[in-house]
Amino acid sequence: MSDVVSRAKEVLTSALIIHTDIVVKKASGIYVNDVNGRRFMDFTSGLATTNIGHNHPLVVEAIKKQAEAFIHSGCIFHYEPLVALSERLAKVTPPGLDMFFYGNSGAEAVEGAIKLARFYTGKQGVVAFTGGFHGRTFGAMSLTTSNIRYRKRYQPFVPSVYHSPYPYCFRCFFGQRAGSCGMDCLVHLERLFKHLVPPDEVACMIIEPVLGEGGYVVPPQGFLGRLREICDRRGMLLIFDEVQAGMGRTAKWFASEHFGVVPDIMTIAKGIASGLPLSAIASRKEIMMEWAPGAHGTTFGGNPISCASALATLEVIEREGLLDHAASVGEFALGRLREMKDRNDGIGDVRGLGLMIGVEFVGNKGEPDTEGLKRILKYCYDKGLVLLECGVDKNIIRLAPPLPVTRDEIARGLDILEEAISGTREGPG
Repeated sequence: MSDVVSRAKEVLTSALIIHTDIVVKKASGIYVNDVNGRRFMDFTSGLATTNIGHNHPLVVEAIKKQAEAFIHSGCIFHYEPLVALSERLAKVTPPGLDMFFYGNSGAEAVEGAIKLARFYTGKQGVVAFTGGFHGRTFGAMSLTTSNIRYRKRYQPFVPSVYHSPYPYCFRCFFGQRAGSCGMDCLVHLERLFKHLVPPDEVACMIIEPVLGEGGYVVPPQGFLGRLREICDRRGMLLIFDEVQAGMGRTAKWFASEHFGVVPDIMTIAKGIASGLPLSAIASRKEIMMEWAPGAHGTTFGGNPISCASALATLEVIEREGLLDHAASVGEFALGRLREMKDRNDGIGDVRGLGLMIGVEFVGNKGEPDTEGLKRILKYCYDKGLVLLECGVDKNIIRLAPPLPVTRDEIARGLDILEEAISGTREGPG
């Protein structure tokens, strides 16, 4: 065990999970080099954050340049990177979402979005969806239901939060089959307004357009559109949590674009600044301008260096055509994975958009195969491929390499994955 790893165990709380024992010396593109000279393919993008790859030269240069000028404002001074980023971001966010508030993390953005919705509507109720992950601060954790361990021993939560099932078709809450169901999840949602909370007391619904930590689940076409219709009819705001699915991860700037639905409020983080702490709440001016001065605030949000990094990140995505590239490479990866599924009973489902792909592993009776996936992940790790699991049973691989990954690199990673499945046959299937 590395000296750094052993020292970390003495000074870092056990609550903090660091997923590997890799001690990083240098990272570039999709590769991470450790202190022992090993090189790993990072198909996690640091939790879907280094979307343009580790240490992109344009980002590094932007960080250096801004650091030499000034580092912090603390809402005392105006500065160009904050305004320039807002102007630039407004060109890629969904139509009408053109005013912003900046924070440091996805959870912070979610907290702010809920505050904004309650302030604007004057109502308190919030509807979230079972399986979603929105963060671990108290307001965000009150919405999060991707795994019970995030909620254990923390009750009571923020009141007036209600949950309805996310449309997870492979493991439908209602035992239906994809393509032939009657959208029972929407029927259940409407029942919520008859039995639990009056709709005229609900400020907003919040949902991940593609489920992240809860399983990399893509909702069926039409579902988000129905939510938009319900919110409009019931006088609620619709919030899309694009923290993990945004910034090109699904081969569009934001995952909601795949469904043609525009929210009232959107949260952005992770990939926005290539690893520097930054998040954003985006909304329409008519909503944002109702947020009274001092009703929300920040000391570190919108840090000048983070804003400079975000501007460079946006430029790289456009200059290098990474949305089209992610669509092409993602389609190739999904094709390979579906072929692997046909050859391996241990793969129950393959799903995804762009380079946000979930591979669900099952046992002989279709039950989640958590232990089998552990063996697969270890095999891949030993071969130099870093993957991460997700889902309530931790039986799903979240395939999220940096967007510039080449077809050859994807193919090499999938070759290792298929070797891992074959090499651990006592596991899945």
